[in-house]
Amino acid sequence: MIVSNLQNSARIEALHPLFKQLFDYVKNHDLLHTPCGRIELDGSNLFINNVNPTCIKASEQVLEVHRDYIDVHILLEGKERIGWKALEDVSQLKQAYQKEGDCALYADTPTSFVDLLPGQFMIVYPEDPHAPIIGEGNIRKLIAKVKI
Repeated sequence: MIVSNLQNSARIEALHPLFKQLFDYVKNHDLLHTPCGRIELDGSNLFINNVNPTCIKASEQVLEVHRDYIDVHILLEGKERIGWKALEDVSQLKQAYQKEGDCALYADTPTSFVDLLPGQFMIVYPEDPHAPIIGEGNIRKLIAKVKI
C-alpha cells in the first residue's frame, strides 16, 4: 500500500510502467467535471472508473482482494476512509474469487484506516485487502485499474 498526493506522484511512477501514463492523464484532465464512467487509457491494461458512490459505515464494508490488477484510488471530492488488513491475516471469506471482476471479498475487520482528501491517492496491490468508500455522504473518485 502506498499513500501520497498527486503532486508527489513522480516519486512512485517508476514502480510500474503504466503509472506515469495514469498520473499524467489524471493531472491533465478535469475529471471532477467529466461524466462518470469508464475511461480507457490502454485497453484492459490501464483504465479508470470515474465514480460517484455513496459512502457506507466501516462496519458494513467488506475487504476486497484482487489478483490481476493494482488499484489506484484517487479522491476528487469529499472525504473517504479506506480500511486495510494484511493478506495473511484475512480468513472470513464472504465471496470466493471471481475472475470476472477480479475480486474476492472478506468480512474481516480492517486493522488500519487511511483518510483520503481530494488530490490524494492510495495504491493497493493484490497483497493489500482493502475496504474503500467508508464515510458519510457522496464522494467523487477515480479507481484506476493497472494490470500486473
